[in-house]
This record gives sequence, structure tokens and C-alpha cells, in this order.
Amino acid sequence: MNSKRILVAAAALAVASLSLAGCAGGDSGDTGDGGDVTMTFWHNSTTGDGKQYWDDTVAAFEEANPGVTIEVQSVQNEEMDGKLQTSLNSGEGPDIFMARGGGKLADIVAAGQVKDLTAGLTGATTNDVGAALNAFAIDGKNYGVPVSILPSGIFYSADLFETAGVTEPPATIADLETADADIDATGVAPIAVGAKDAWPAAHWYYNFALRACSQDVLDEVATSHEFTDECWLKAGENLEDFLATDPFNDGFLTTQAQQGATSSAGLLANHKASMELMGAWNPGVIASLTPDERPLADLRWFPFPEVPGGDGGEGAMMGGVDGFSCWVNAPDACVDFLNFIVEKQNQEAYATAFQTLPASTAAQSVVTDETLKNILDAYNKAPYVVLWLDTLFGQNIGNALNVAVVDMFAGKASPQDIVDAVNSAAAKS
Repeated sequence: MNSKRILVAAAALAVASLSLAGCAGGDSGDTGDGGDVTMTFWHNSTTGDGKQYWDDTVAAFEEANPGVTIEVQSVQNEEMDGKLQTSLNSGEGPDIFMARGGGKLADIVAAGQVKDLTAGLTGATTNDVGAALNAFAIDGKNYGVPVSILPSGIFYSADLFETAGVTEPPATIADLETADADIDATGVAPIAVGAKDAWPAAHWYYNFALRACSQDVLDEVATSHEFTDECWLKAGENLEDFLATDPFNDGFLTTQAQQGATSSAGLLANHKASMELMGAWNPGVIASLTPDERPLADLRWFPFPEVPGGDGGEGAMMGGVDGFSCWVNAPDACVDFLNFIVEKQNQEAYATAFQTLPASTAAQSVVTDETLKNILDAYNKAPYVVLWLDTLFGQNIGNALNVAVVDMFAGKASPQDIVDAVNSAAAKS
């Protein structure tokens, strides 16, 4: 991996270099609980190959560990954070649950609701997932295991680009605006966005901030959680200018992100929109929403365009790391399960089922899809990768940011309102 690439992670209270190996850990043994063990497991794969992957993986783990039973519950992605927080606050959290690192994980670690995994991670886990573990590192300890790396960018239909006469992926924001106008002239929505779910709209602000703000500023905000540099305002102004070009699908404020043919992913899957800004999980979501539920043959990808006048590093990316954590009172078998899911064969199966990028470097050779290979290549070349801002800031500040951005999309907020919303939420945290 590129030695300069970093992931800004508030939970680590520092910039976590993705070129570094993960925390050293010892081998985990048997369940260590004595007798039969039953665990609850929450994930966000509600349909298709992804849901089947987890059913099969749980069955394989149970077969290899007699006496261990895992009760699986699929939770819709947009409902996961709220449902999980309610469950953890009740003192009855699921034993195994989805985690994305950053401030969101730091908040529940501070509340004493997450198990310290450091001593239980096997040498194979730390070697294969290595640097991606840093997204789950807090004060030198590990509280989660990654299953996928999720850099973002713009997914598009090559056929719709060709119809509109767009011959090259847009390299700058001006190029994107020109392409939008050409595509709109064909009667197709240029870009789909599921603003009803808030975070997909907010990702546009995140990426404008990535281009406007320097690496040093992004490092600083990982710990301050405050928008004090003028670049945060500039990012909002750039987004406001882009919104004025009317690039999105009709009804984007009531459009969901990933549920059904009328979602933003569904619009791209069915050639009703030409583009969508999203993370590397999108090919699998889109495939589940095409008429034949197969991968979109003309799906392609390009990085978020450069925005002239900003201080961001050329080629820097926004992204995330999906993984899983254990509830603080989960049995030791939970740690064994996390080691199990990142074994090479399971990570290869994960990447295939979800049509995404596995966290394990040992499994990345299984990625043959050209779109995903292009994403991985851009990721490996990026000077640094910044964690999603709502994940970085934690739930309260992140929600305030996302709501403020959606209000701008609705014409009810200014760039200054976004800055004020974050700083106000940070002052209360």
C-alpha cells in the first residue's frame, strides 16, 4: 500500500496511517465460556447474495464450533444506527454488531459498551487485515474487525454517457457540470441522490470539503470536531454553486438511497439516472435492483472530480471501513467469530457476494470486476483517504451535519448554516 495514504480516525485521536500494520494480538482459543453458547448477530444485508453469505458463514462457524449458536438478525442499513444505539443503551446489545469506526465507535467505547478485542485477535487477522484495523483503534486498543474497505466516487452508466456524447469521465467539477447538461438534454436525470436518507446528500458536502480543505485541516478536525477553517465554508459555497445547476433527479428530497427501483441506486440500475456518488458497496446494491437482479453490465466509476482553488491533495479520497464489533458482555466466542470472518476464504466469499472490496489484502486478488479494480487502483494511489465525516464526528455531531446539508439541498440553509450546525453540536458534545 502507498506509504503516504492515511485514514483520518477520530477514535484513534490521531491520523492512522494505512501503511502501518495493525495492533499485534495473540491467538484466540476456544469459546472459554464453558458449556453451550448462544450469541445474537446483527448485520445490514437484508436480501440476496449478501444475506445468504452471512447465513452460510454463520452455519460454517457453528459447524466448526460445536455448542455455539448464532441467532442472526438482518437490519435495514438506514435503521441500523438508531436501533443499535437503543439496544446498547438498554444494556442488552447484540453480541456481534456492525461498526464503522471513527467517532461513532469511540462514543460507545467511552460508554463501556464494546469489548476490547486486542488480545484475542489472531496473528493471521492482524497480518491479513493489517492497516484497516486502525479504523477501529482507540487509545492503542482494538474494538472491531474490518470486512471491507469502501472508498467512494461516482458510479455511472457507460451507455447513457455514450448516448449523451460524454466521451470521458469528468475530471473537474466544471467537466461534471458540462456532462450533466449533455445528459439532461437526453431526458435522463444526470445524477441520482437519495436525500431522504440524509447521508447520501451529505456525502456531496464531504467530498467538496475533501477538495477545499488541506490534509492538515482534515487531521485537526478529527480531534477538534469543529469547523474553524474557512475551507469548510468554501466547501458549502462550492456545493451551493453546484446545486444551482440542478444536477439531481426530480424528487431527490423524497428519494431513498438503496431500497427499490425508485431509490437512487435503483434509478441508476434501471437507466433512469446516469450517475450516483456512493461507496464501493454500490455495485452489489445496484445488481440487486436491475430487472434481472444481475450486475449492471455498463456500470463504470470515476473519482470525485477535482475542484480548482482548494487546498485538498490531488487524488485524495473519501471513504470508510465496514466491520464488526462485540458487545462488552459478549462471550469469548464472539472474538473467535470475528477472526473467522476475515480468514482468506471467507473474505474472498464476502467480496464475491457483496461485489465489493475485501479488507483482507490476502483476499483482494479475488476482485476481477474492472470497476472495482479501478476503485482499488485509485485507492492505492491516493495520497490519503478521509473517513466519512459523520462517522468521524460520531452520531450527534454527524447527524447535525447531515441534516444541515439536506436543508441546503432543500433551499432552507446556507453554507454558513452548515458550519454553525457542526460547531453548535460540537459545543454541546
